[in-house]
Amino acid sequence: MKLHYIDISIIIAYIILTIFIGFWISKKAKKNLDSYFLGGKNLPWYMLGLSNASGQFDISGTMMMVAWLFVYGVKSAWIPWLWPVWNQVFLMVFLAVWLRRSNVLTGAEWLKTRFGTGRGATLSHISVVIFAIIAVIGFIAYAFEGIGKFATTFLPWDLSVTLIGIAITSERMYALLIMGITTIYVIKGGMYSVVMTEVLQFTIMTISGIAIGIIAMNLVSGEQIAAAIPDGWKSLVFSWHLDLDWSKLIPEVNEKIKNDGYGMFGAFMMMAIFRGIFVSIAGPVPGYDMQRVLAAKSPKEAALMSGSVSLALYFPRYLMITGLAVIGLVYFNAGDIMTSDGLDFEKILPFTLSNYIPVGLLGLVLAGLIAAFMSTFAANVNAGPAYIVNDIYKRFINPNASNTKLVQMSYFASFAIVIIGIITGFFISSINDVFLWITGALFGGYAISNVLKWIWWRFNGYGFFWGMISGLLAALIIPKALPDSGFLISFPIIFGISAVGSFLGSLLTKPDEEQILIDFYRNVRPWGFWKPIITKIKQTDPDFEPNKQFYRDMFNSLIGIVWQMGLTVAPIFLVIREFTNMWLAIGTIAITSIILKVNWYDKLED
Repeated sequence: MKLHYIDISIIIAYIILTIFIGFWISKKAKKNLDSYFLGGKNLPWYMLGLSNASGQFDISGTMMMVAWLFVYGVKSAWIPWLWPVWNQVFLMVFLAVWLRRSNVLTGAEWLKTRFGTGRGATLSHISVVIFAIIAVIGFIAYAFEGIGKFATTFLPWDLSVTLIGIAITSERMYALLIMGITTIYVIKGGMYSVVMTEVLQFTIMTISGIAIGIIAMNLVSGEQIAAAIPDGWKSLVFSWHLDLDWSKLIPEVNEKIKNDGYGMFGAFMMMAIFRGIFVSIAGPVPGYDMQRVLAAKSPKEAALMSGSVSLALYFPRYLMITGLAVIGLVYFNAGDIMTSDGLDFEKILPFTLSNYIPVGLLGLVLAGLIAAFMSTFAANVNAGPAYIVNDIYKRFINPNASNTKLVQMSYFASFAIVIIGIITGFFISSINDVFLWITGALFGGYAISNVLKWIWWRFNGYGFFWGMISGLLAALIIPKALPDSGFLISFPIIFGISAVGSFLGSLLTKPDEEQILIDFYRNVRPWGFWKPIITKIKQTDPDFEPNKQFYRDMFNSLIGIVWQMGLTVAPIFLVIREFTNMWLAIGTIAITSIILKVNWYDKLED
């Protein structure tokens, strides 16, 4: 496709504007590490929330979710539970408050408040730094694959080259160029730059999402959608088997369902819910989500920030996803998404945009989608180096480094993370493959250690280290050793290995220092198995009140999950003309919002 000069002008103007913002506010970011990585903890919660929402409105994920909706219909709204999307709900209800009370710079530094500074604490610190770096590299590789597929559909130039005997496709070259531009403004401006540009990017994406939803509803009728889909496509209800038969419409879709591993949908959902509970209580992985929690002005604002992400994100994003999916369904042409490996359903998004979005609006949408990519990429580039500089360089190599030196090292670390992530991206062929590895394997090795650190006083730094390291090694080895195992088999194996490491590492070593545990519980006040520590606190402070809000927090989390699901499916039902279901979803949103207002918002405290 050849873009109109108006569309190209809009895209170029946007890229120039983002780079300008990065340089314009770079002076604020240079003060110290708090300024560079957390914006001086002085950014309003609603800006951090919009920034976080923008960071999750990524192009790779959007391409994948358009493909999911195309293939699985309304049931695709359940698949992101694998992430799980409702970790934002747990953060909103209680975890963001617990995390922000620590007043630290990174998730690794937070471990000092839980495990102290002994050998076990040092090992736990190292393990979470390793995990954070691997996770960020994985996310960068995930973004690299998405932006390359996207760009080659729209940009007309063949940039393929051969360097030192290595052939680099045009897809990879576009990814390299766009990543290079993003890296410039992120490294220059730090968190200030990331948040300011992401608020702009979210505004563009919201306008684009609403516009695409309207175009789809004008372009495609309900009758056309009905003729293009199999029975059950419009239903949110699922049984043990998926029961979607595409053989009379697009037979290749049945093969994709088989390869994705979602055919036994009931079993998949049981595993997604089990995994989701553990991963959500574990808290955010060391990355951009956690950095925004730590950047909030107070624990209460951290909770409000987390709640605002779902409220801002889902309606415009799913208008865009549904609009592109239904246009792709009605005007499907296998030749437009054919590759040497067969049909690539992740190309439905660029195919639909290139053929059915008008000049001018296409430029805005493309700028918005490039903005979405830049948001996710920028957030990870900002988060990963925080662990390298603060938790390796400053702690072990140069504790007395000046603020200027630390910021300079941050520049270097950012470049290093980007380069390694890009190299990893060269070995990836599918966005969904990376998604499944991150959610199924990598997070499987993360969950149990990070749940136990909140709820069990006897869990120590050694347990955390062995749980994380055994889980991380399993996440790297199991997918290779059992390549055909799939998520339903690999996740419980990795989770089990990590659990054994966590419990043995703790029970075969001494407990952490009593005073460390007392100080942690006084400050953070989580619920869980803390009775021996609470008893010690009450000996010196009889009026001390432990956290007794477990049942309220779990109830609010359940209500929050229903609220979030309503926000997800309401725009889907709107675009596909299922108005009765849409109003049911809106009614659900209203009722759950009232409950959360009374039982969560009105009771928030720092």
